[in-house]
Amino acid sequence: MAKKAAAGSIYRPTYRRPDGTVVPQQVWWIKYYRSGLPVRESAKTASWDEAQRLLKRRQGEVVTGRFLGTGPERIRLSELVAAVEDDYREKQRRTLADMKAKVKNHILPALGHVRAAELGTAHLRRYIAARRSEDASNASINRELAIISRAYHLGLKTDPPVVTRMPSIERLPEDNVREGFLDHGGYRRLLSEMPPYLRPLFVVAYHTGVRRGELRQLRLEQVAWEAGEIHVSRRTTKNKDAHTLPIYGDMRAWLEMAKAERDMKHPECPWLFFDDSGRQIGSFRKAWASACKRANVPGLLFHDLRRSAAINMDRAGIPRRVIMEITGHKTEAMFLRYRIVSSRDLRDAATRMENWMNQPDTGKVTGKVSGLEDDLTGSCKPS
Repeated sequence: MAKKAAAGSIYRPTYRRPDGTVVPQQVWWIKYYRSGLPVRESAKTASWDEAQRLLKRRQGEVVTGRFLGTGPERIRLSELVAAVEDDYREKQRRTLADMKAKVKNHILPALGHVRAAELGTAHLRRYIAARRSEDASNASINRELAIISRAYHLGLKTDPPVVTRMPSIERLPEDNVREGFLDHGGYRRLLSEMPPYLRPLFVVAYHTGVRRGELRQLRLEQVAWEAGEIHVSRRTTKNKDAHTLPIYGDMRAWLEMAKAERDMKHPECPWLFFDDSGRQIGSFRKAWASACKRANVPGLLFHDLRRSAAINMDRAGIPRRVIMEITGHKTEAMFLRYRIVSSRDLRDAATRMENWMNQPDTGKVTGKVSGLEDDLTGSCKPS
């Protein structure tokens, strides 16, 4: 049985039973034309109205040139996120393992079976609710939603595209701005409690705000002793930009002690920072936490040294573009994220307000009402 529609039709295929009886199937199919050739597609529904809506949508896609065939309708989210893994591997992203864990443990079990063309806000709301029931933070959920969003962007960029639409994926509000700060007194206490092999690394991190991963990969050959500089290679930076660190304050003494120890005990070691065995420094989370507890700065993260360095340099009057060059930030957004307000700007604002507030009091307030200048002296004029 078939029902005609403009430039197409809706029908139910039939099948023959063993007894020879011909019976129509329950699911409707649609037939439409592209470039004069017929295209047949299952509407996947027993409702004629829904099949008619699909037919009209397909006809509209053909007319507007947005029809990509029926292939994209069959793509599931599991296939899309697989492309994200390939993209991470191709670009040598250091977060590949973390991304794969998010996909395997959370995204695929909940949404892997969903057709990419059908994913909508209802699916995402259920996913968010389920992750919150597992005590996942908004930041963690947002990182997972970002993977899904990236999957769709890659699907749209392929030739030909494997998806026809980009679903609306809104991010959740985050309040994960770090406010940890280590003052100079805390720096001295923590330095005395730090294991000896970590002290040079800690001193450089506190003075420059460079990321832990970048510091761990520094080699001795990257130090220009006469110029008083450390050259950070673009291969080891998060944003793939090389930058230069000045050697100042306590840095030179501790770096020279580290070099002397290296020359004496581990002459084959290529690393600027090394452990007691002469190997590249690995994870030191437990040693860090213990030292922070003894120094009475519990809860301090190594990454808080990054914020501390930026604040100290700003207070010292160093221009923001120079601070960004040292810390390796690409935009001034980090000043907003770290909530850094220049003390010079605050002092200037206080001076301006104080001067304004100390103006002679004339006892008169001038206002502009309906385009007329009226002097109000504290009493109302009779009407």
